[in-house]
Amino acid sequence: MTESGGQEQSRWITTVIMSTALQNHEISTILQRQQHRVRYSESVEIGSVIFSLSGVAFILSDTQELLMTGEEQFSKRIQNFINIHRNSFLVLSAALHGPEEWNVMFRIQRRFLGSNLRVIPVHNTAETVKLMLTIAKVTSKPQADDTRYKIAMAKAQIIENSPVWKMLQDYQLHCN
Repeated sequence: MTESGGQEQSRWITTVIMSTALQNHEISTILQRQQHRVRYSESVEIGSVIFSLSGVAFILSDTQELLMTGEEQFSKRIQNFINIHRNSFLVLSAALHGPEEWNVMFRIQRRFLGSNLRVIPVHNTAETVKLMLTIAKVTSKPQADDTRYKIAMAKAQIIENSPVWKMLQDYQLHCN
């Protein structure tokens, strides 16, 4: 449990479906340590991490590995992945994102421009887990509804306390 702004928040725990290829991966260990329910499946794309309750899916890839295996084969995997998952993210990992890595990222983005794929560069496993959990949490139904409510309340408060809004109301009263 953490405290933020005087309000106590409960930990967000969800079910994660991962490809069996990631069973012994550090990401799996971190998610399990954080009490998330991790399930493995052979029927999902290799390197996939799916947050079904949030409706988001991630496919993990190492940039150097991608350079060695070839982009065409990788592109077929990505195309299959985005055909299945509506909210899809490609997480490209590299210790350092130099010109070669940025060039690979640019080519992938250009190839899948207009699709539902978002490309996210990361440097390490901890960063990968943090970004996946953040995206999954904000897109989960209760959290998204809560965020919409907070935005609506803030908007109402801004309008209610706006001097421009008060001036327009006064102007309308004088015109009638």
